[in-house]
Amino acid sequence: MVSDNSIDIAVRNITEVLISAADHSFPKISNTFKKQRKVWWNADCREAHKRQRKAWNIFCRNPTTVNLINYKQAKANSRRVQRRSKRESWERYISSINSTISSKKLWERVKKTSGIFKSSNIRILYNNGIPVTSLQDIANCIASELSRTSNSSNYSAPFLNHKIATEKKKLNFHSSPYASYNTDFTFFELNRCLSEIHKTSPGPDNISYLMIQNLSDKSLHNLLFLYNRIWREHSFPSCWQQAIIIPILKPGKEPSNPRNYRPIALTSCLCKILEKMVNKRLIYYLETNKIFSPFQSGFRQGRSTVDNLLALETEIRNAFLRRQHTVAIFFDIEKAYDRSWRYGILRDLYDSNLRGNLPIFIQNFLQLRTFRVKIGNELSDFFTQEEGVPQGSVLSVTLFALKINDILKQLPPSVKGFLYVDDLYISCTGDNIHFIERQLQLAVNKIRQWSTFNGFTFSTDKTSCIHFCRKRRLHPEPEILLEGQLINVVNEIKFLGVTFDKKLTFKPHVMKLRKKLDKTLNILKVISNTSWGASRPSLLRVYRASILSKIDYGCVIYGSARQSVLKRLDPIHHSALRLCSGAFRTSPVESLYVECCEPSLDHRRRILTLHYYFKILSLPGHPFFNYKESQFILRLQRARPSVIPSFFTRASELLRTLNLEDLQVIPILKHHLTPWKSHGLRFLNPFKTFDKANTAPEVYQQLFADHRDVYHNFIPIFTDGSKSSLSTSFACVFSNSTLSFQIHSSSSIFTAEITAILHALSEISSGPPDNFIIYSDSLSALESMTSLHRFSHPLTFNILELHDHLTFKGFSILFCWIPSHVGIPGNELADNLAKSATINLNSPVPVNDVKKYVKSILHSKWQAQWDLRNTNKLQSIKRLIDCWPSLPIRKLDTILTRLRIGHTRFTHRHLLLGEPAPLCTACHCQMTVLHILIECQQFKHQRIFCFHSSSITLKDILHKDPHPQLFTFLRMIGFYSLI
Repeated sequence: MVSDNSIDIAVRNITEVLISAADHSFPKISNTFKKQRKVWWNADCREAHKRQRKAWNIFCRNPTTVNLINYKQAKANSRRVQRRSKRESWERYISSINSTISSKKLWERVKKTSGIFKSSNIRILYNNGIPVTSLQDIANCIASELSRTSNSSNYSAPFLNHKIATEKKKLNFHSSPYASYNTDFTFFELNRCLSEIHKTSPGPDNISYLMIQNLSDKSLHNLLFLYNRIWREHSFPSCWQQAIIIPILKPGKEPSNPRNYRPIALTSCLCKILEKMVNKRLIYYLETNKIFSPFQSGFRQGRSTVDNLLALETEIRNAFLRRQHTVAIFFDIEKAYDRSWRYGILRDLYDSNLRGNLPIFIQNFLQLRTFRVKIGNELSDFFTQEEGVPQGSVLSVTLFALKINDILKQLPPSVKGFLYVDDLYISCTGDNIHFIERQLQLAVNKIRQWSTFNGFTFSTDKTSCIHFCRKRRLHPEPEILLEGQLINVVNEIKFLGVTFDKKLTFKPHVMKLRKKLDKTLNILKVISNTSWGASRPSLLRVYRASILSKIDYGCVIYGSARQSVLKRLDPIHHSALRLCSGAFRTSPVESLYVECCEPSLDHRRRILTLHYYFKILSLPGHPFFNYKESQFILRLQRARPSVIPSFFTRASELLRTLNLEDLQVIPILKHHLTPWKSHGLRFLNPFKTFDKANTAPEVYQQLFADHRDVYHNFIPIFTDGSKSSLSTSFACVFSNSTLSFQIHSSSSIFTAEITAILHALSEISSGPPDNFIIYSDSLSALESMTSLHRFSHPLTFNILELHDHLTFKGFSILFCWIPSHVGIPGNELADNLAKSATINLNSPVPVNDVKKYVKSILHSKWQAQWDLRNTNKLQSIKRLIDCWPSLPIRKLDTILTRLRIGHTRFTHRHLLLGEPAPLCTACHCQMTVLHILIECQQFKHQRIFCFHSSSITLKDILHKDPHPQLFTFLRMIGFYSLI
């Protein structure tokens, strides 16, 4: 079926087999939707409606005043019953949003309760002023517009002439086909891609990822055989060149205009798996050969949009410090993906010295792309995508990034530029605005010339320029031409989600963010009723995902704004925490932070700033990896303290405050691993069939002795790691010597175990080749070495590299797991030496350990500040800041929260109404939670009855596990409904 037929027939056979197997395994669902039943309609509603109809029939037969009154009463009663039923149904639905449901169901219910529903129905389009109403015609109208967008007739006349002349030169990719990236795909590659895919809609063949993931190993090997045939025979299946387009209306656009729809392409999942494997090889080649510019941040491992924001903010801050001008131009490329020159992409692959199967596959992949637009159940005719990279393709982003990569090479030395895929900005800094203008005009002219020979077109309307300057005197704005038109000079611009204003105050960004978050806060208001709302953990999940994530994005950049600006976001944070916890409106914000275990926004900004700073230090390929502020800048900053410093100066000051200046980070060497090979080291485990909890130490000792009899020719080395609250250390025990060292206290126990193994290999590397076996009691450390991937511990790559080097020199090295604390002499000695290590080994720390350490230090500072809040009511109950479990019933959880914080509706409503504080009629003192629950003698008998003591404290009643009789006591004294 796979080996004998042509590629197209083989693909069709596999598709038919998969569809047939799926049809037999599980039935298809109908695409006709039943009329939705009213979920609130129940027996009471049915009975009340029945009485209403009966009264109406009686009135119709005998229209008297009495019958009319009876009908109106029955109708009013029916409305009342329906309203009550709707309210109760709504309360049940909202209360079902709790911590036990999955994230998928959580967000489904949140969106439904918030009224978020996007209809995909397109009722009418206007094509050249002519209305189009049938679904088939609408689909054809949109498809025609999409096809026209990628047509070569959109190119300029000079580029078309260049295109025709250039494409006459055929590219010969058939030379040097024996490069390692052209080898057949391995089963390891296929399995890795299957493990990384996410659930998406199927393509035209109706085969989903779920079907492929559930195939047997034999079927997967047959699929791999087909992939390798396509790879070797240079034949691409014609059915994989087709796509189904689902048009999605662009936000805020007119739905009757066919140009206002964004195409979402559904392609074959079988093809996308092959694309993923090809894409991994392509990225590996491009990255290891340093073909991508370091200033391109889009879709690259370890890079993000914040890198480009950081580059711009750093340049502007330093210019302000020097009292210079910075002018930046933000380009907009028209239909960048849809009009990418395909031959130009192939030529760039050729110029990158790619030959053989890889570039030939991409060449075949880009040819003869067709699509159909789907509206409802109707499909358009087939249309051709003449140019551009295919929509919805895994390879498209990488190919586009390669095509636009050379644009940064056109810039003169005085002009800086950064790319995030197609988001390009260039900037120039100097004392003289005319010099800046000349340099930027030169750069724009070169970029324009480059685009003329590469098929890109810049939108003169959307391309903007902004002049960053703090000087107050009048000075001319830059005049820079693009396509013969002046580039618009604006006062603020939104770049990669962050609004930059000309004074870099970030006030416009914060104000827009505040306005946006005010609307998002309504989601919490809908589902957070204090009597029957969603549970606190669910509300916090919604808050962190929908609001806090938006506040966090770019905060390491806009966090440099003045405190008066940043504090405008605090009310959103505080309101959300009040809604999530059910706290009363007068509750102190410090109590909200501790009760929800959610720190202040300023605290979060410090954490994220240091996390991002250390992330940069861990990436050798990052453009700011070796960046250090010059001594001149530092002196200037001290002389002008009123000027806001750059990100690196702010981070250095924060490190100095936390005493982390000397902390070094292990660099992550990217693209260590060839994607077509499985990387890892195997280890022995002679004890895997024994359960440690049910096995005596003597049994393990005998098993180890038997194991050593088998491997008596191998010299044993024992390694172990240890971690306490003050230090982290490791030890190595050799046959005639021992070593033990302390490493940085921020290192985890896992890092200590890995470091011990690496140190053991380093020690034996200086001696003659021999047979060694390294014993470790850390199963997780040994397992991490068996299958390395890009998220593996950085030291595991060093172990693999050193192991391969020693094996090449003639060493034979094995690894073995042994159980700890069972009396194996070498392991016990290593354990004792690790705990007593005193010599400090000045070694760098993995970035993940550093992030946890930074978080723990800042948490300790938060805890220290909380310890000083002696007058805070919650502080006497909850002294340590950690997450306490919430009660499953929202009403009870809200009451408990308000009692802990000490602010209730009864005791603190007077602050909102401007009234005097309520007084106890029996004791003639102010009513507080402490007085009501503990001190008031009026409730002494109820207190003894419920708590069996008259000398109970608030901490006893309201601690992590509240007293089981608390709510009974509140009901007995009549305080339950007043909280």
